Amino acid sequence: MRLGQGYPLTATEHSPMTPPNARLVSPSHARPTLSASSKDSPSDSVQEAAYDATLIARFNGGDESAFVEMMNRYHSKIFGLAQNLLRNAADAEEIAQDTFIRAHRGLATFRGDSSLATWLYRIALNLSRNRYWYFFRRRRQDSVSLERPLSEETEGTFSDLIAADTNSPVQATVTQEFTELISSCMKKLDARHREILTMRNILNLPYDEIARALGINVGTVKSRIARARENLRKLLTELAPEFSEDAGPDDFFIASRVAYGCHAIAYA
Repeated sequence: MRLGQGYPLTATEHSPMTPPNARLVSPSHARPTLSASSKDSPSDSVQEAAYDATLIARFNGGDESAFVEMMNRYHSKIFGLAQNLLRNAADAEEIAQDTFIRAHRGLATFRGDSSLATWLYRIALNLSRNRYWYFFRRRRQDSVSLERPLSEETEGTFSDLIAADTNSPVQATVTQEFTELISSCMKKLDARHREILTMRNILNLPYDEIARALGINVGTVKSRIARARENLRKLLTELAPEFSEDAGPDDFFIASRVAYGCHAIAYA
C-alpha cells in the first residue's frame, strides 16, 4: 500500500449518509456543497468558515438539519481522504461514518480554535492512520480487496472473477438439453462403441484400464474411441445440424462467461 495515491479529493463526488429520521434542509438554510472554487480565494474560505460557524450554532441550538448539511458538504472530501490513505472503499466509508459520529458527539464542546473543515479532517486523518496501522500489523497490506477495480479502465472488480456456486438459468437449460441429446444418441450407437465411450467419458477410466477390462491393447482402445466419437458426432448432426463438422464452437457452445460470477460450460 502506498500513501498519497488513489482516490482524488474532489468535492463534486456526492454520497451523503442521511440519518433515517433526519429532516430535509429548508430552502432558507440551503447552501451549495463545497466546490473546488472555494480554494481559489481567501475570502471564499472565510465565507465558508463563517457559514460553518452558523451551522454549528444551529446544531447546538437543536437544529439537526444543520448536521445533515454538514455531512452533505464534507462527506465526499472525508471519504476521499480516507480512500487515499487506505485504498479501500469500504474502509473509507466506515471512516467517514465514524468521523461524523464523533463530530456529532463533540460539536457541543467544539471551541472553534480551527475551522470545522480542519477539525473534521483531523478526526478522519487520525481514524485512517489508526486503521492503517492496525491492518498493517496484521499484514493486510499483502492482500487485495475483492471490491478493488481490476483496472482504471473498467468497473469490474476482483469479486466478479469468482465463480458462482450454481449455474445461471441459461447454463442449466443448455446443460440439460445437451445431456438429453447425448443420451438419445448414445442409445443408437453400436454396443461396443457405447460401452467404450461409457468407460472413457462417463467413468473416466484410463486407456490401460479399459484395455485390460476389454482384453485389447491400448492402440485398439484409442482407435475404437475415435470411431465411436465420430459415429456419435454423426448422430448428433442428424438431430442437431449445428453439430456438423464445419460448425465452429461458437455455433453450439454458450459463451465462456455469460455473466460475472458464473461457471463456464465446456463439453469434452
